[in-house]
Amino acid sequence: MAELTTTFRNHVLSIFQSAAAHYARQAATEPAPEAAPGGRPSATPDALAAAVDRVAALHEDERTTHLDAAAPAEAQEEGVADIAAACASLGFQLLQAKFLGDDASVERLENQLALGTCDPRWAEALLEYAKYFGIDGTRGKIPYIKPAQAGETVIPIKAGARIGLVGDWGTGAPPAVQVLEQLKAQKPDVLVHLGDIYYSGTDEECRENFEAVVNRVFDRANSKLPVYTLAGNHDMYAGGVGYYALLTRLNAGALTQRASYFCLRAEDNSWQLLAMDTGLHDYSPAGVTDAVTFVEAPEQAWHTRRLAEFGGKTILMSHHQLFSRFSPIGKADENGRYVPYNKPMKTMFDSFLATGKPIPAWFWGHEHNLGIYDAFVGLKYGRCLGHSAVPVLPAQEPYAVIEPVGALPTVAANTELPLVGETYAHGFAMLTLGGNGQAKVDYFNAGGNAPFFSETIE
Repeated sequence: MAELTTTFRNHVLSIFQSAAAHYARQAATEPAPEAAPGGRPSATPDALAAAVDRVAALHEDERTTHLDAAAPAEAQEEGVADIAAACASLGFQLLQAKFLGDDASVERLENQLALGTCDPRWAEALLEYAKYFGIDGTRGKIPYIKPAQAGETVIPIKAGARIGLVGDWGTGAPPAVQVLEQLKAQKPDVLVHLGDIYYSGTDEECRENFEAVVNRVFDRANSKLPVYTLAGNHDMYAGGVGYYALLTRLNAGALTQRASYFCLRAEDNSWQLLAMDTGLHDYSPAGVTDAVTFVEAPEQAWHTRRLAEFGGKTILMSHHQLFSRFSPIGKADENGRYVPYNKPMKTMFDSFLATGKPIPAWFWGHEHNLGIYDAFVGLKYGRCLGHSAVPVLPAQEPYAVIEPVGALPTVAANTELPLVGETYAHGFAMLTLGGNGQAKVDYFNAGGNAPFFSETIE
């Protein structure tokens, strides 16, 4: 897969991108004729992918979370200046017509795509990917596994385990491969991904962008390295079908991840890692950019039971952040200011602390940067590790500070990512569990032979 350029917190737009990526993979193995049926050259897959991103950017606002009849005209206006833009715009109209059940427009647009300058396989890819949605483009029903189905079982890991942590890693692109190869050199006992397989967690993307890469890099047919992955919002945009099927294939026996949440527990009972599903509810038909996610109440109770029965220390993991210095969480107030933490997740965290069990750290992703935070809202070590593969450009200002309501979390000095060429550095972390109530974390930038920052969690 080519390196990602843009991602969207919108399931419709992400599926649009998934279809373009599928078309590009298909075109790479089965090249189209040099000329399209209309007699002019067809758009190249790379040019089409870039045009898809431009068209998607026009529709990023909340009006297009559900599709409407007015949007096709806007898409058509976006650009007939070049073939790729025209094919991308027609493709978006085709998706809309399919979701709206407008069979006459579907037939008309298919003919336009087939008889014009667009590769007919582009229309085929779009219609294939439309299967991931329900009526009017709503997201497919997610097969979330409830605690009653998952059971109370925890997953054993060895005492003193070295755990590789990556976040927002599932692109399948060269930067993701480089990060994983560098992580392999650190000899992990376990790999944990904090969520998001792009663009929308389809079965093909889960296989190609995640499973195939980890299996190849770690030679898992022989090494049997346990691999676990959390549920991110992008994993759920195709209704979770690819993600939940992936879980059944990753590990066997006692190491199986039975649900989108899980508990990894050291055999000496010194540490446990509680992984929570925050991706399930990062979806709002009223406005995806304002979504405030939460963990299902029965799942919260499941995690509380894991805390209550355990005598060691607990590290939490999720895809979404408890708090942020750089990204809005929820709606701004009338003055354009934000509460810098997720209120439902803070309430949940407070209930966990009320058990009296020690919870010193929480690792998350979602934001495509690194955040090594000072203590905030009762959490001593809050860590954002969403920088493992998605490129972030300077123009995106990943370290621009939000306007907060009240206090804002701060980050440790000299821990912001450096620019490497035209993008910010990618990276990962290695968490080593100690039997003395301490755990060491080393943070690596891609290409570096030594950690650029290390700390002890206690």
